[in-house]
Amino acid sequence: MKHLLKLADLTREEILSILNLADQLKYERKHGIPQEYLKGKKLGMIFQKASTRTRVSFEVGMYELGGYALFLSNRDLQIGRGEPVEDTARVLSRYLDGIMIRTFEQKEVEDLAKYGSIPIINGLTDYCHPCQVLADLMTIREKKGNFKGLKLCFIGDGNNMANSLMVGAVRTGMQFAIACPKGYEPDAALTAWAKENGSVTVTDDVFVAARDADVVYTDVWASMGQEEEKAKREKAFAGYQVNAALMEVAQKDAMVLHCLPAHRGEEITADVFEAHADEIFEEAENRLHAQKAVLCKLMK
Repeated sequence: MKHLLKLADLTREEILSILNLADQLKYERKHGIPQEYLKGKKLGMIFQKASTRTRVSFEVGMYELGGYALFLSNRDLQIGRGEPVEDTARVLSRYLDGIMIRTFEQKEVEDLAKYGSIPIINGLTDYCHPCQVLADLMTIREKKGNFKGLKLCFIGDGNNMANSLMVGAVRTGMQFAIACPKGYEPDAALTAWAKENGSVTVTDDVFVAARDADVVYTDVWASMGQEEEKAKREKAFAGYQVNAALMEVAQKDAMVLHCLPAHRGEEITADVFEAHADEIFEEAENRLHAQKAVLCKLMK
């Protein structure tokens, strides 16, 4: 494991190894055990998209591991003024021990890894969100004990979250079902791979997807960069809401996850959100632990 560019690059064993380390780091943090595994290491954090959880969790994570995180916005770098990614990669590789990037195009992340000589971590692209799904898997295992026999369903847009959740489910042996409007399905090539390697259902019926689900997951209808489509998406996704009626067809002890930020009254009702708030905010906390595990795996 040289980089974390997308979850599909990792084997089941590599994913489980990250989760095991994340559990250890979470335990150590809760019990005040020093964690300076990355003392003196430097992480550059490139942000071309706004962030709450990604920025704070990586910055705090590096601090707790004894390292230093350098925030680099699009306005701070020459990459925002047209410097080629390959040049940025080669320059930053001479200063830093690793780079985390949160951006639009997956190719930008892949090019950083191709031309740089240090570990690259995908903090989010329009194609996938591997760091979030590692935290999701950590949370599911904490709550359910293991992955065997579980069904994970996703309600909403076949976006970067859906793509990565589908991979995570297949890699860990869970069934995966997604309900999305026609024209908003997850990546076609990734779906074909997932169906060949696991149990995957793609439907436009939310009740089919959620039936007997152990984990119900949703995300906003319009992601960053899709603001101009908001009205169109609100119409298309009007029936794609996690609500009490939907939860009735899931398992009685089903958990609900959301990568946040949540728009109560749109993709999820306030009552369902609050009923599962402990799970959702534990999931948010686990971003810190899962990413610290990734940092240790790549930079230690």
